[in-house]
Amino acid sequence: MPKTDIKVRIIGADGNVFNLLGICRRALGRAGKIELWDEFYKEATSGDYNHALVTIADWFVVCSVDESEDED
Repeated sequence: MPKTDIKVRIIGADGNVFNLLGICRRALGRAGKIELWDEFYKEATSGDYNHALVTIADWFVVCSVDESEDED
C-alpha cells in the first residue's frame, strides 16, 4: 500500500530519474501535500535508479501515461 493515494503517470513517460522525480513533485503540489517533498526526495535519492523507482512505487499509485485523468 503506497504512503499516499496520489496517482503519478510514469509508465510510458521519459524514464530519466529527474523527469520522474519532477512528475512526483508536481503531483504532490497538485494534491496539496508539497510538505512531503523533502522526505520523499531524500529517500528516493538515497540509492540507485532502481531504489528511486521502488521509492516512487512505495509513495504513489503508479499509473500509465495513457490512463484517463477521470479514472480513479
